[in-house]
Amino acid sequence: MSNASLHPFSSSAVQHPLAVYGWDEGWEAEFAPYAAQGLVPGRVVRVDRGRCDVATPAGVVRADTEFVVPHDPMKVVCTGDWVAVDPEGGDPRYARTILPRRTAFVRSTSSQRSEGQVLATNIDHVVVCVSLAVELDLGRIERFLALAMSSSNGEALLHNAADSWESGAQPLVVLTKTDLVPDATALSYLVQDVETTAPGVQVLPVSSMTGEGMDVLAAVVSDGTSVLLGVSGAGKSTLANTLLGEDAMDVQSTRGVDGKGRHTTTTRNLLVLPGGGVLIDTPGLRGVGLFDAGTGVGQVFSEIEALAADCRFHDCAHETEPGCAVLAALADGSLPERRLDSYRKLVRENLRIVAKTDARLRAEIRRDWKRKHAEGRAAGEAKRSGRLR
Repeated sequence: MSNASLHPFSSSAVQHPLAVYGWDEGWEAEFAPYAAQGLVPGRVVRVDRGRCDVATPAGVVRADTEFVVPHDPMKVVCTGDWVAVDPEGGDPRYARTILPRRTAFVRSTSSQRSEGQVLATNIDHVVVCVSLAVELDLGRIERFLALAMSSSNGEALLHNAADSWESGAQPLVVLTKTDLVPDATALSYLVQDVETTAPGVQVLPVSSMTGEGMDVLAAVVSDGTSVLLGVSGAGKSTLANTLLGEDAMDVQSTRGVDGKGRHTTTTRNLLVLPGGGVLIDTPGLRGVGLFDAGTGVGQVFSEIEALAADCRFHDCAHETEPGCAVLAALADGSLPERRLDSYRKLVRENLRIVAKTDARLRAEIRRDWKRKHAEGRAAGEAKRSGRLR
């Protein structure tokens, strides 16, 4: 579901110079108090070194970010934000405030910290780019999707009831460089592997070289705001150039030894597409730490969540418990062991991140650990006493 369907355009919004950037009736209403103060609306197309480029009705202007860089990293101005800026004539010209975000893609800044980093805001489509030039890393795809399905910014976000993505953004996995897999059967198996990894998510094989799948991708991103995500070398900038019809983004070849790129994109850029919609290209992500992604993990592993509902115990950990439907599926081969291992890993990681900011959850985890430790010790003592008899 796009922002356009959530916020129908008024005639004034459609005719607004910022309509091509996604301006609609909803943003018009949000901005009304700032318009009364003589401020100008704009969308952030790039943030760099304490300043940002903002698309305004009069064109792109350079604005100082002093008033939109608070101590909370989750509230720092980001590419995709709608802001209120000073009218023409101010020197320096400031971005004064950020309008409430509808959606945001957030990752953990570090596995050792509990801070989140906002990568893009007010997005309708999260396009996870995966290169077929290297072996598929299904675990990394699951991680990206868990974030895409649970992105938040600490404020009330729109909920896409049709697809149940908590972030309000529709995920899409794009398999790039299909020209490097000339065998159609082999390609179909790769697509099938990813579809199994991403239940309910569209998987689209594309090639910027041959044009395969690009018409479908162009149609998807023409509606609203899309963000391209993936590791360096996944082909994001090449996709952006193909969709733009020009070489707006620098592109370098990947290393032949491992298929990794050279981080040619160093900032997040918002680009207007000729066929409609806007695109946010992002630098390659070396690490993708989860950040409060419990709902997303559940959606990515929906088949495990469905099995868990049939477990004998409601708090089943799917490890050694009797009557565990998940372990039964693992035993009969209907649930791959790799899938369950990945699920356990992401659940544990997400719990650690959330527990760092939730004292009650920390206490619950500590009590659960002590209970399991006591049960394990009791079982060991019973086993030893049985041998002695």
